[in-house]
Amino acid sequence: MILKKFCLCAASVCAILFISCKKNSVTAANNFQDEVQNQLWQLLDDPGLNEKQRFSIINQIAGNYRADKDLHGLILFLTERVEQNPGDIYNSYWLLMTADAYLSMGAEPVAEYYFDKILQQCQDILVKGQSVHFMCLQNLIQISGSPASRIKYFNELIARFPENINTTELYFHLATEYENDSQWDQALKNYMLFLRQPDAATIQILGEPNAYKNARHFVDFNNSSKDWTFESLPALEAAVRKAITNYDWYSLDKYKAKVNFFSMSWKQDETDANAQEEFSMRSFMRGNRIRMSDSMDADSTPNEAYLRTWGWSTYIPVWYLYFRKVDFPMDPDIHGNWEWAGIYMGNKL
Repeated sequence: MILKKFCLCAASVCAILFISCKKNSVTAANNFQDEVQNQLWQLLDDPGLNEKQRFSIINQIAGNYRADKDLHGLILFLTERVEQNPGDIYNSYWLLMTADAYLSMGAEPVAEYYFDKILQQCQDILVKGQSVHFMCLQNLIQISGSPASRIKYFNELIARFPENINTTELYFHLATEYENDSQWDQALKNYMLFLRQPDAATIQILGEPNAYKNARHFVDFNNSSKDWTFESLPALEAAVRKAITNYDWYSLDKYKAKVNFFSMSWKQDETDANAQEEFSMRSFMRGNRIRMSDSMDADSTPNEAYLRTWGWSTYIPVWYLYFRKVDFPMDPDIHGNWEWAGIYMGNKL
């Protein structure tokens, strides 16, 4: 029993000693880091330092703040340096580190302010072979909250750093930003610039799997007569039903959209090479008894509608006629109309 108590006491003493040693080790490490930082501060006050030596010391002090996760201390140190030394050619780099610290803290609006300040007030320099202004523009495009700002930054990237970017991708992004900002003429111009690039049809843009199709549709739709659209879905449905009832293939051909009309299976994609082959309804109406559902399919929405029809052919008798609302704010007279955009072959999956 006495031996057991002795063992427990010994274990407790060892645990206390371990914790104490650990605390002492941490304290010693912190003291050493503080001493190093103090020595660097003292070195920084040496008036005999040349430009490169001063840069190295400031960079090391900033790195120590970052390593200690003292972002507030880092920001205070760097912003005071810039304020007290307005002629320092490395100010763009110190403010870049400041902006990055704010990003790490989740303060994106403040980070945006400093990134933009660098572009407006600081000369560009190369850090490890990379332009600070280029890095700022890349960050600003990611965090800026307004299309107008992103448009400015995209244009600056294209104008200043064409060798560092994929201009094909940027023309597409610029066009979509102009759309978001309701600058339709500029959107059209940049979609056309995108389509003129040799890799436009094959480029893979993250988050934009149908970039080429969407750009092509925007440009082609703008250049078309748009005379196949109807003011409402009921008007379009009534016209199509009447033409089918009368076996009026000529009218059906006229109602089909003249831009990107597709005919495909439910498994296919509109971008497939054989999904947009031109054909006349005449070939499928002659000698066949075409019928249709009394109402639109239950899966129809306020922007899309499906009409089930059948009897078109022996192999695939069921066709779903696909109608959709036109999304083209560039032309207010057409925007919100309805078009017959395609045909899904076969029963729904």
